[in-house]
Amino acid sequence: MSRSIESVLDGLDRFRGMAGGSVATANDRTTVESVLSALNSFSEMVRYLNTRRSRGAILTLEDEASVQDALYLMLRPWINDLTPESPTDKVANQYSIKDFCSRVNGFVIEAKYVRDKSHGKSIVKEINDDIETYRYHARCDDLIFFIYDPDSNIPDSAAVQRHISESRTYGTKVLRCHGVIKP
Repeated sequence: MSRSIESVLDGLDRFRGMAGGSVATANDRTTVESVLSALNSFSEMVRYLNTRRSRGAILTLEDEASVQDALYLMLRPWINDLTPESPTDKVANQYSIKDFCSRVNGFVIEAKYVRDKSHGKSIVKEINDDIETYRYHARCDDLIFFIYDPDSNIPDSAAVQRHISESRTYGTKVLRCHGVIKP
């Protein structure tokens, strides 16, 4: 029997309420290194869910929204204040939609799904645009990019990884950027 993602998320929230963990505090901090470690095991999680013995939910990752759903299911149980899809402040007359934010931890997670070779070649520009937007975000000290490239459409993923994973300084603000690219 297949359950919808909404019912799974409701169950997680109910479980958290019973466990007494409904409000995030400074004691609920999750390190960026822990999040990166979890993101690096994304492929193993997907493989397990798609090859297990029971007839439970199968993850079909065919667009950015489905990758975001999988990330949320994976990270939400231990990042209490992980908030999906909320607009950041208005910059240059545009709102930017961040995929996930943790105010307690001071990080934003941006998920990307590489659709085709053309998108793989232009992903760096998209990432640079996101970085420029988040440099103004008051509660984003760490910007974590998760890039799901199932068909290996990024021509040089190691170079993209190096480009993403560096700190940038804007006046007195330091924005630490991190990246995980998974096929």
